[in-house]
Amino acid sequence: MELVKELYEIQKAIKSGQFPNEAAVSRGIVMRILDALGWPVYDAAFVWPEFPLDSLRVDYALCTPPKKAAIIIEVKAIGKAENSDAQLLEYAFKSGVPMTLLTDGQEWHFYLPSGQGSFEERRFYKLDIVERDLQECTEKFNRYLSFDRVKSGEALRAAHTDYDSAAIKRTVKETIPQAWQRLIEEPDSLLVDLLSEKVADICGYKADPDIVEEFLKKQTAVKVTQLAVVVKPPGLPILPGTNVEIYYMFNGEKTKCRSAQEVLIGVMENLSSRDPEFLNRFASRKHGRRRRYASPVREELYPDRPDLSQYAKQLSSGWWVGTNYSKINIRQIIELACEVANIKFGSELQIQLGH
Repeated sequence: MELVKELYEIQKAIKSGQFPNEAAVSRGIVMRILDALGWPVYDAAFVWPEFPLDSLRVDYALCTPPKKAAIIIEVKAIGKAENSDAQLLEYAFKSGVPMTLLTDGQEWHFYLPSGQGSFEERRFYKLDIVERDLQECTEKFNRYLSFDRVKSGEALRAAHTDYDSAAIKRTVKETIPQAWQRLIEEPDSLLVDLLSEKVADICGYKADPDIVEEFLKKQTAVKVTQLAVVVKPPGLPILPGTNVEIYYMFNGEKTKCRSAQEVLIGVMENLSSRDPEFLNRFASRKHGRRRRYASPVREELYPDRPDLSQYAKQLSSGWWVGTNYSKINIRQIIELACEVANIKFGSELQIQLGH
């Protein structure tokens, strides 16, 4: 099967949570992509599993000529690729391996061990195969990882070109304002927490996530209205003081709630009761930068902030769900849950989280 079709099938499988651990990622994603890129995946002289690298055992070495590592690949479970041990890159540099690849199946981090600076500074490309366009993913995989290009040396030359390219630096510089705009329009829970904690440092009181989120959204209000025409849906405007129902509705059956957090718990409870494997698949998806949205272990929800575990709620299955999120974050979590459960958000499941 050609690469673009493989990537399409892999995207669907990731979204439905079909890769619960490293072994599943390795066999169901990495090997499929390498095979589509022309690598003889069943010949250990070319695709060497458990490759010895100093005192480490690396998941794979891509060898050309046979038994000579051109690229080493370390595989992690989905959501575990960031902040991995930099020791791998140092060993690759000492051993003379030209290129290093770290992946959790969804995110692919390409490094030049001989580059300058920190672990992150030696990364020349990052690819998220769920978030990026299929055609772009196909082009990048072929550019850096196809068997023929690695064998001829073209892939390594392209990597060095991109690493050194001033155009790449200009693109990054131009993208920073856009990234910041998106970050404050749809605040990540980490950003909300940081601002909330700074408020507490100054005045002694921690700000509610929704108050912080409202502030961040206002920072872009003027700029956004200058860039686009806001089309209001038909109907009467919501007047100050008007009560707005809070609920979730499965296939027309409405359940009223007292808060957005209660909607989140209700939806997760409903989905997990319908499908005993739902939470396992949901847990295999990429969650927040430093936290898990659901886990069988309460402490895993907020590994960097154990004080926030007081906000976790336990489902009837025994799993824990974090609730210290703003309405925007809760909506994003529910949309992710619908994706995993193969439920159409907005039609089969509808929610109203209030003002």
